Amino acid sequence: MIHKTKCLFVCVLILSFFIVACSRPSTNPPEQQTAAQNDVTDLNWQVPDFQAVDQTNKTVTKDTLKGKVWLTHFLFTRCPNICPPMTANLARVQKAVEKEGIPATMVSFTVDPEHDKSDVLKKFGEDHGANLTNWHFLTGYSFEYIQKIATDAFKGQVSKVNTNDPKTVLFNHPSQFYLVDQTGKVRKFYDGLKPNVKQLVADVKQLEQEGK
Repeated sequence: MIHKTKCLFVCVLILSFFIVACSRPSTNPPEQQTAAQNDVTDLNWQVPDFQAVDQTNKTVTKDTLKGKVWLTHFLFTRCPNICPPMTANLARVQKAVEKEGIPATMVSFTVDPEHDKSDVLKKFGEDHGANLTNWHFLTGYSFEYIQKIATDAFKGQVSKVNTNDPKTVLFNHPSQFYLVDQTGKVRKFYDGLKPNVKQLVADVKQLEQEGK
C-alpha cells in the first residue's frame, strides 16, 4: 500500500514538472524541495539500453556509462525558455561536483535530433558553461526513440507542440534533472529550474561512496 501511494505521489509530482516545462518556470524556491528528496530508488526505474552520438560524434551507450554516476536531462537547442537556464544550472552543479573532487558525468538528451546535430549541441554546451570533457550532449536517434527513452526510463513525456508557424519549433519535455547510479538505475529527480546545488552534490557524493 505504501509503495502504491508513493508511486501515485511521484506520478503527480512528475506531471507538475511536465506542466512547468510546457508553460513557465517554477517559482518554488529550492529549499522547499529538500523535505521530500524525490527518491525513486525503490520504484526500480531502469535506463534501457540505448545508442546515441555525442557532441564529438562519439558513440555513447548505456554500457559507456556503466560504473559511473551521472546526471541527465532533456533539452533542445532552439528552446526559447527553459532549456538554456536548465543547462546553465546543470553546469553549476557540474562545477560544484568538480570542486569537491567527485567524478560524475553529465548527459543531455536532445528531443530535437533532426536539428540538433553534434556540432550544434557542442556550441550550445559551450555557450552555457558546460565542461565538455565529462558531459555528453546526445543525438543521432529518431524522435520516436527519445520519446520511448523518456517514457521507459524517466516516466516522462516528450511531444511536439503545434505552433501554426513553420519557423517556430517547440517541444514539451520534462524539466527535471535525474540522478542515475552506476548500474543505470534512476535514484532521484530534481527541479532543473530551481535546483538545490548543495543537495545534488551531496547525493552524487553519496552514490559515489556506495559504489566503492
